[in-house]
Amino acid sequence: MMAPPGRKRKGEKAKNGAPPLDPEAIDCEWWDTFFLRNSSLSGVRVPLDEDDAFKYFFRASKTTFSYICSLVREDLISRPPSGLINIEGRLLSVEKQVAIALRRLASGDSQVSVGAAFGVGQSTVSQVTWRFIEALEERAKHHLRWPDSDRIEEIKSKFEGVYGLPNCCGAIDTTHIIMTLPAVQASDDWCDQEKNYSMFLQGVFDHEMRFLNMVTGWPGGMTVSKLLNLSGFFKLSESGQILDGNAKTLYQGAQIREYVVGGFSYPLLPWLITPHDTSDDPSDPMLAFNDRHEKVRSVAATAFAQLKGSWRILSKVMWRPDRRKLPSIILVCCLLHNIIIDCGDYLEEDVPLSGHHDVGYSERYCKQSEPLGSELRGYLTEYLQR
Repeated sequence: MMAPPGRKRKGEKAKNGAPPLDPEAIDCEWWDTFFLRNSSLSGVRVPLDEDDAFKYFFRASKTTFSYICSLVREDLISRPPSGLINIEGRLLSVEKQVAIALRRLASGDSQVSVGAAFGVGQSTVSQVTWRFIEALEERAKHHLRWPDSDRIEEIKSKFEGVYGLPNCCGAIDTTHIIMTLPAVQASDDWCDQEKNYSMFLQGVFDHEMRFLNMVTGWPGGMTVSKLLNLSGFFKLSESGQILDGNAKTLYQGAQIREYVVGGFSYPLLPWLITPHDTSDDPSDPMLAFNDRHEKVRSVAATAFAQLKGSWRILSKVMWRPDRRKLPSIILVCCLLHNIIIDCGDYLEEDVPLSGHHDVGYSERYCKQSEPLGSELRGYLTEYLQR
């Protein structure tokens, strides 16, 4: 399986050199036809540069697109679709199937609209998208896993260098994926605080907005703290299988273990540090800590806004989704988010739909606080004052 290179920003070369794009790997004919059909649509501002236009439509550069095709090619070829033929009467290539799926996930447009953009029917879009989701869910697992010790040290160094918080391994947050449920499936569990039917997505992110861990599938009506307790991340952290690396000495008598930061909705734990509940006194040292803490936590909020802006199927109300399939759709969008970063591609800066991923939602304060968590937060607060 191809190993992707390092990340880059727009206009930069990948750190380790991106894999050269094989001109034969992409069926240029489908792209030329698609571009001609869709580049001058009314109300759509498509970039004039062809490479930028490709990125606009599919969220991935042509090089990254080629890599994604390589991940799923064997699955899409080994199980040839029945009747997946375009209007020219030819069987869809792997590249065109991947393009259809990416466009459906990226735009959030209806299957009919996406089909019209490619000259295929609604049922073809449905089949192709789900086959792609099944394949990528299986073949891209290595793009979403907890880092090894060397990588964790790099992440901690970056968080401290940029934000000033020592030994921090990531930021955790949650977002709601809003959906419409049939009356027979509707229940209070799925109705969240804003009276929307939604499914939770929890993510832990590194300094580059890469998912280090995620969990989804749980009803949006539960509390964030309960979602945390049900997650594999909680079990791994509590048992010391992760966040159990080298402690750091802050000053005499004060050591800080590895941890992640989370907002007021999360409990204060030895490995999950939340903000102080403070006054408005500008001289209060707790305010200085909260300021640093919020800057780190905002990495997660920005990452969710980026995810939902890039893969807009997650930001639009999903009409009567299959609750067994929706977690797979969410997971694949998270995998694609990581693949873009891992392949040295760039995350588009203008795609987030708003400054926050859950507009209109407010944090529900969690009162749970463990004494050791409070002690460690105190150490960090004191450290930042020195």
